[in-house]
Amino acid sequence: MGYGHESVVLHSDIEKVKKSLPMIHLVFSNLKTWLLGTHHGVSAQHLPAYLNEFVFRFNRRFYPMTAFASARGVAVRVTALTYDEFYAMQDSPAPKKL
Repeated sequence: MGYGHESVVLHSDIEKVKKSLPMIHLVFSNLKTWLLGTHHGVSAQHLPAYLNEFVFRFNRRFYPMTAFASARGVAVRVTALTYDEFYAMQDSPAPKKL
């Protein structure tokens, strides 16, 4: 399809790796800054919930009103889980509808 491929050995030249994947390094940097700055770190138990929030915000970063409307729509249609229900879920079933 006309794409060039250049392999990079991860531990040999970190600057070359950063240049080859600049966007992903920026995303992970933003994630780390958000976790440490906003939440001052998270435990392994709560990390999936914080990552879900980060992805939700990241995917809607250019459309703040859409993000608000999405969050509002979810809040209106779905009942909240209790702390125990949230961590008791094994297979992540769909949220309960009102």
